[in-house]
Amino acid sequence: MNIRRVLVNFIFVIVSFILQTTIFRIVDFGGITPNLLMIITASIAFIKGDRAGLLSGFFCGLLVDIFFGSYLGFFALIYMYIGFIVGKLHIIFFSQNVAIPIVVITISDIIFGFICYVLMFLFRTKFNIGYYMMTVILPEAVYTAIIAIFYYPIILKVNNAIDEKEQRSAKKFV
Repeated sequence: MNIRRVLVNFIFVIVSFILQTTIFRIVDFGGITPNLLMIITASIAFIKGDRAGLLSGFFCGLLVDIFFGSYLGFFALIYMYIGFIVGKLHIIFFSQNVAIPIVVITISDIIFGFICYVLMFLFRTKFNIGYYMMTVILPEAVYTAIIAIFYYPIILKVNNAIDEKEQRSAKKFV
C-alpha cells in the first residue's frame, strides 16, 4: 500500500468524521444524520479490497468509539467486520459502476443499524424492532444512500487518480 493512498484515506476519514459530527448534525432530518463513516468504510473496501476495508473500518469505528462510544472497541469491531465483508465483494463486482456500490453502502448501513439494535437494545429487553427500524435504521439508510450518490464518485475519482500515479511511477521505475 502506498503512503499517498494511506494519507488520502486518512484525510477522507477525518473529513467525513468532521462533516458527520458538525454540518450534518445541523442539517438533520428528524434527528437522523447520514453515516459518512460507513460510506467511507464501504467505499474504500469496495474499491481496494478486504484489507483496506478492514483497516479503514477499524479507524472509522475507533473515532466513533473515542468520541461517542461508551465501550471502547464496540463500533471499531462492527465497522471493521463490515469493511472486511464489503471488501470481499471487490473481487466480484466492478467498482466503476456507481449503482452497485450505493446499494452495498445502503445494505451495510442497514446491517450496521440492526447490529447496533441487537447489541445495544435487544439485550436490554427493548423489543420494539419495528419502531426502531422505521424511525432510525431505514431513514438513516436512505439519507446515507442519498449522500453516497454524491460522495462515492469523489472517493472513486481520487482513488483512480492515485492508481494512475502509481502506475506511471512504476513504469518510470522499470
